[in-house]
Amino acid sequence: MNLSFPHDFDLPKTLPLSQSNNALLASLTSFSRHPHMAPPDPPRISIRSHHDAVDSRRRRRPKEKIVVVMGATGTGKSRLSVDLATRCIPSAEIINCDKIQLYRGLDITTNKIPLHDRRGVAHHLFGEFETELSTADYRAIASAAVNDVVSRRKVPLLVGGSNSFIHALLAHPFAPRSDPFSGPDPVSPPLRYTCCFLWVDVSIPVLNQYLSKRVDDMLRAGMFEEMEDYFTTPASRSAAGINRAIGVPEFEPYFRKYPRRIEGGEDEDVGAGERIECYARAVKAIKENTCQLAKRQVGKIQRLREAGWDLKRLDATEAFRAAMANEAAAEEAWEKNVVEQSVKIVKHFFG
Repeated sequence: MNLSFPHDFDLPKTLPLSQSNNALLASLTSFSRHPHMAPPDPPRISIRSHHDAVDSRRRRRPKEKIVVVMGATGTGKSRLSVDLATRCIPSAEIINCDKIQLYRGLDITTNKIPLHDRRGVAHHLFGEFETELSTADYRAIASAAVNDVVSRRKVPLLVGGSNSFIHALLAHPFAPRSDPFSGPDPVSPPLRYTCCFLWVDVSIPVLNQYLSKRVDDMLRAGMFEEMEDYFTTPASRSAAGINRAIGVPEFEPYFRKYPRRIEGGEDEDVGAGERIECYARAVKAIKENTCQLAKRQVGKIQRLREAGWDLKRLDATEAFRAAMANEAAAEEAWEKNVVEQSVKIVKHFFG
C-alpha cells in the first residue's frame, strides 16, 4: 500500500505561475517590505441605527462550510483528500496549506502530489509562488481561493500540515504579528468558517520509521538529482521560499564541496569515501529533521484541539504499520480506519 504517492512525477518542470496570485501578493507584501512605514489609517466607521444593524445581521450570509484535512508530514493527508473528493464530495476543490508546497520547484523534495494522483480533482496554490509568504500573506491568498471555490458552488477542501497557516486562514480575529504556537498568545477558538476538521494521526514511533523509509524512496525517485540541478542553477537558488524546504540546507555542504561533476573530469574514485560520508550525513540530517518536524506539527495540532477546535482524530497507525511490513492488510486498514470514518464525519457535517 502506498500511503502517500509514488514519485514517478509527471509534473511539468516549471509549474505555471498564477499572475493574479502574484499581483495580489505584491500588494500584500508592500507594507512588510517597509517595516518602518506607518500602516494605513483604519476605515471610517459610520454609526447606524439599531434597526439598520439588525437588518444587516439578518441579511448576513451564513459562514461558508469547508473541510480541513490536517496532520503531521507523511500521514497521508493528500491521499485522503483525493479519496474524499472522488467518493463523497464530488464538488470539492483542494486548497494547499503546506507552506513549502506553495513554492515552485523541487517537486520530489517537497512531496508535491503528482498530476496523475490528483485524479482530476482541482488543486489550488501548489507551486505558484517564489517569494516567501508570511501568515498574513497566506490568509489573504487562501481566503481569495476559498471565495473563488465557493462562488462556483464548490466545496473548499483545505489540506496541509502547516498549522500556523491553517490558523492564520481560519482564526477570527487574527493577529498577524503574534505566534499562538510559541509564547503567551492564545490560539483563537472562534473561526471564520464552519469547519469539518479531519486529523490524520499516526503514532510517533511508527511515523518516524515510515518517514525514514520515505526519504529513501524519494532518493530512489530522483531527489538527489533534483538537488544537484537546484544547487547548480543560480536562478533557482534566488527564490527565497523554496530555500526553506527540508533537503536544501542538509545537502548544501555536500554540493558546496562536491559540485556537479563534469564529464571526463576528476576520477570518481578520488575521494569517494569522503564523498559517501558527506552524502550519508546529509541523508541522516534530512531524516532527523523530518521526524522533528512531524513532532512539532503534532504539538501544534494538540494546542489547537486544547483551544476548542473540534478536530476529529483518525488513527492511521495500523495502516502504516502494515504498509511498512508489505502486508495486504494495509489497504483494508486505511479504508476501514481512515477513509470510511472520514466519509461518515463529512456526510454528517453536510447533513
